[in-house]
Amino acid sequence: MMTQNPQRSQSTTMLNVAVVGHTNTGKTSLIRTMLRSTEFGVVEDAAGTTRHVEQAIISAGDEAVLTLYDTPGLEDSRALSAHIKKLSAKSKALSALQILQQFVAQATVNDALEQEAKVIRQVLRSDILLYIIDVREPFLEKYRLELEILTQAGKPVIPVFNFIAGHDSALAKWREHLAVFHMHATLEFDTVAFSFEAEKRLYQKMQTLVEMHYDRLQKLIDYRAKLWNQLCLSGAKRVAELVVNVACYRESKGAENNLLAHSLLEDRLHDFVRKAEQNCLHDLLAIFNFSEKDVAIQKIPVSNGQWQLDIFAPGILKAYGLDVGSAAAKGAAAGAGIDLVVGGMSLGAASALGAIAGAGWSTFKRYGDEIKATVRGTKWQCADETTLQILYLRQKHLLKKLMHRGHAAQDTVHVDKADSEKLPASWSKLVSALRQNPAWQEPSAARNSNPQYQEIEAKLVEALLEN
Repeated sequence: MMTQNPQRSQSTTMLNVAVVGHTNTGKTSLIRTMLRSTEFGVVEDAAGTTRHVEQAIISAGDEAVLTLYDTPGLEDSRALSAHIKKLSAKSKALSALQILQQFVAQATVNDALEQEAKVIRQVLRSDILLYIIDVREPFLEKYRLELEILTQAGKPVIPVFNFIAGHDSALAKWREHLAVFHMHATLEFDTVAFSFEAEKRLYQKMQTLVEMHYDRLQKLIDYRAKLWNQLCLSGAKRVAELVVNVACYRESKGAENNLLAHSLLEDRLHDFVRKAEQNCLHDLLAIFNFSEKDVAIQKIPVSNGQWQLDIFAPGILKAYGLDVGSAAAKGAAAGAGIDLVVGGMSLGAASALGAIAGAGWSTFKRYGDEIKATVRGTKWQCADETTLQILYLRQKHLLKKLMHRGHAAQDTVHVDKADSEKLPASWSKLVSALRQNPAWQEPSAARNSNPQYQEIEAKLVEALLEN
């Protein structure tokens, strides 16, 4: 008794999707973006980069749902069209589909139309076609011929508009041209400026065209939406963790007036803040599956996984729309970024704790270190509020850009000014509460289960993910 080939069984139940189009329109880029990976295929600003059909499977958890086939570009649609017309003239009894099948059957390895034959062969094997369009290109005759040939296969076609950002008029013209081919179910999917909603709509359009795959595609939509929300939440929680980590950090400062010791202490604090921010940046890249070499974002500014503008550099306050006239801001602008605090409170408020030193054991348990420090004249140095603001604002800025960066993006991304970002409501209260709880600096079961900490984290995360 023969056993069924499990690979063949899987391919017959999965949805097979051919990604087709002219050379250099972004076919490989689309698949990279859908896979959330820069590792698939080769993306270059040159024609004919993809020379063979490559495949990638998209799954909902452990269940494979569809296979994407990355096809070579249709390099010579005029010659292909002419050849198919010759075949039609010789075999008038054959249908348009049969002519394409004949073309594929007769194609040889060294045929002048070898690349086109690879594309048509995969088209005939697929359930649905994604026709990728670079809207920056005018609608030329070669595109008309491609569409005529592809429609002969009798497969559902979804035209996908790529590189749409800033090209509204060109997009409108493409819609007009496609209407002639009765193609109205189009999709805007920019592989550079990513939007999860566009990916979701792509699967939904597939649902309308291939009814038998509707339920499995819905499972994929639900799974991918859950996964995307988890990614964004993980990114926001990582930024919140950075704010907590730096706000709770303190260095004990003795009462003696030793300039060298104070200078070394400030250096340690600066180094801690820089390293904490850099670790957060690396984690955010990993969460969204970008490597350090993939990221070059202007005005954030990040290049090769490194912040190019130091958090304590002069001028950074202005870049983030902070008040350069305040005393604290002047200190940070000069590269200080230091507060002298006792338990995260002003020195005046902290001194008042000395008056309640004998108020009871519960009070001493809560403020014991602060009370003892006040009596002894000990102070702590912490990152000042302005430094924390910059940390928060530029991580929020980076998080937003990573959430909307396609995995096909290669060039520097031009973004809005960082001063468009806003701090959370009651920011100062949040920072004050963190400073008064230095034990929260590192994750722990006690910290994570603390209702006050949970509320602070929730407010930070909510503000990071707004809009």
